[in-house]
Amino acid sequence: MTEEPIKEILGAPKPPKAVTTEKSPNSEVAVTGVPLVSEIQLMAATGGTELSCYRCIIPFAVVVLIAGIVVTAVAYSFNSHGSTISIFGLVLLSFGLFLLASSALCWKVRQRSKKAKRRESQTALVVNQRSLFV
Repeated sequence: MTEEPIKEILGAPKPPKAVTTEKSPNSEVAVTGVPLVSEIQLMAATGGTELSCYRCIIPFAVVVLIAGIVVTAVAYSFNSHGSTISIFGLVLLSFGLFLLASSALCWKVRQRSKKAKRRESQTALVVNQRSLFV
């Protein structure tokens, strides 16, 4: 029996073990097993935060947007239109705006799915109540 405790999550499919082989200078082959992580194990490890991507993007988007504004302002204050620094500033500025827009879009989609789930559960509750009184 192995000395390591076996940790399994009920209902989770058992992932196959990846095996890698390494050759040492003495012509010996060492086999190393690398366990793969399932989606359920990932959710357990992160606490379910993988679905809150839009909340993580906002701080990075704000920092990139501020950097883009500053770099663009510095470039245009020296009247260097079309230079490398002004192009870099405009790229940072547009990337920051893109990140903010994508975060807002993800938030909106998530709110719609929450509202639809709430509506479905409320409909099921009303149907169950009607069947009790009929």
